[in-house]
Amino acid sequence: MTLAAFASAWFLHFPAALSPGPAVLLCARLAATEGMRVGTCYGIGVGIGGCFWALAALPGLSVLFEIAPGVLWGFKIAGGLFLISLGWRMWRHTPETLREAALDATARTPLAAIRLGVLTQLANPKTAVFFGAIFVSTVPHHPAPGIVALLLAMVFLNEAVVIATFARLFSSGLPRRLYVQLKTGIDRSFGGLLAVLGLDVALQ
Repeated sequence: MTLAAFASAWFLHFPAALSPGPAVLLCARLAATEGMRVGTCYGIGVGIGGCFWALAALPGLSVLFEIAPGVLWGFKIAGGLFLISLGWRMWRHTPETLREAALDATARTPLAAIRLGVLTQLANPKTAVFFGAIFVSTVPHHPAPGIVALLLAMVFLNEAVVIATFARLFSSGLPRRLYVQLKTGIDRSFGGLLAVLGLDVALQ
């Protein structure tokens, strides 16, 4: 794998990590309600989940989904239901004040935030399809272990750094104050979007 091919994979993936999907939506709410530390730990989990899908999409390994399409179908159904449940819980708790919503946050440890990030990323199997489209033209058919390690490091850094940046943004003064003022509308919008994204994942 040439340096140019690796750079292409990096720059194709980075804008996608910035796109407002389920991981970014949930990060915005976590950072506003629970602070930057929880949002950053959540980003680490998103990065780990991204590595899983990247590994599954590498040439030679993606054959699993071709041989056993039921595995991918199962991921889609489970992931869609997970996102729908997150959206429903967010919608259901919209009447709570920020202080009430933060009561559960005291129990959310860094490990729990990481776990939530992993589950949120794993809930979107379309990520594997995206990685497959990137890797088909940039990664050798049987990549050496060193190349695989570099690709996974690239995916982890892109995902984790993007989410940590969003966590820093949404945990800062003005965005947090806006969230406090508009909490009901924002939570209902985010909850509805997560549910719609969950349906999209499950049905496609």
